Amino acid sequence: MASLFPLKSFTILALTSALLLSPALAQTTCATISPKYAPVVTAGYTAKVLMNGLTAPRGMLFDSKGNLLIVEQGGAGVRLVKLTHGDGINVCVASSKQLINDSSLNHGIQLTGDGKTLFVSSETIVYSYTYDATAGTVRAKKTVITGLSPSGHATRTLLISKQNPDQILVQVGSNANIDSATTEASSGRSQARIFSINALKAGTSSVAYTTGTLFAWGLRNSIGWAEEPTTGGIWSNENSLDDAKRNGVDVHMNNPGEELNYHGVLNDTKSPQFGANYGYPLCIAARDPTILPANTKIQIGTQFVYGTVGGINTDDLCAPKQAPRLTFPAHTAPIDLKFNANGSALYVTFHGSWDRQPPDGYRLSRVDFKNGQPLQPANSANPAVNILTNADNTKCPNDCFRPSGLAWDSKNRLYMASDSTGEVFVISGA
Repeated sequence: MASLFPLKSFTILALTSALLLSPALAQTTCATISPKYAPVVTAGYTAKVLMNGLTAPRGMLFDSKGNLLIVEQGGAGVRLVKLTHGDGINVCVASSKQLINDSSLNHGIQLTGDGKTLFVSSETIVYSYTYDATAGTVRAKKTVITGLSPSGHATRTLLISKQNPDQILVQVGSNANIDSATTEASSGRSQARIFSINALKAGTSSVAYTTGTLFAWGLRNSIGWAEEPTTGGIWSNENSLDDAKRNGVDVHMNNPGEELNYHGVLNDTKSPQFGANYGYPLCIAARDPTILPANTKIQIGTQFVYGTVGGINTDDLCAPKQAPRLTFPAHTAPIDLKFNANGSALYVTFHGSWDRQPPDGYRLSRVDFKNGQPLQPANSANPAVNILTNADNTKCPNDCFRPSGLAWDSKNRLYMASDSTGEVFVISGA
């Protein structure tokens, strides 16, 4: 996917790494941190490494006091980072400490609207903590949701709605490339369910995942979830299946595409998207329809069946499924989604491919929005603008940064984690 703006190489400067400096020194002296792999940044944006030395940073958020909370998937639990702020990307780490010592936590993290309850997730359990942003402490750990599938795609994304603040969404992916059992919603996989936060807090025991309200299913592994701020519409990305064939022809290099899906508003039970099926494991979205055998008017974003077409296995099966709103290049592996404050842009981290040549992904991109919907049509071949990219994707995945989590601070600066290099970048211009 080519950028719509000219790209420029740049030298990323950073102010400090609290993992390497003492807190006292970090508050008064800012060191330069060179990125492990210097990104190329599109015109109009600036970026630098804020900190490094982290253990596979993934989900991130800011609390009410401006502290950055980071889930370290590599077994380090949750980290709390205090920052000092200047203009632009003039941000410095003042101190850093482990907030939660739990090696099972691997991705999901959310705070309630009042900032006093913190939710985090392991592969199988969602926990809550009473959180004090001023003190930077947690207490009263509570197991609130259990029975999340213990195999396959391991991350469990959490989303708390700002427009419906009593609702928390919990996502579970498939347990295999093709998880046949997910043709039934009762499998508890490849889906997202919603729960009442007040009920979870008031309950004296945990609840089973499958008791939550089914919000969306037929989603192989939708890791990124975001709420559009002007309409309350919920969006997700989809990591689609690997090794696709159709009528014996290997089409996997450029098919299926990764997806950007629209789910309506979280509490709008009458919308066509509420509780809808998005196709997996039966139907997948075309990214390069020109190489598909038995192509009957399939275009970018059209859902089709894989395998041998015939009998009951025809593209007609896909007609009742919810098609993606946009379709990204195959195997780029979108991880996180975050809207800017006015809803004019959605930023997407693409973690990068493992099963295509040349490699693709390994970038931060922007999808432009207006009135709660993307500007690009559903069949667009250029759905996003690249913001941060690796200089040479042929060196990926081993020798490049791999974007993962995103977070906004109160000054509308975007923070991006790279789990492969243990870094967090701060970006202005977003």
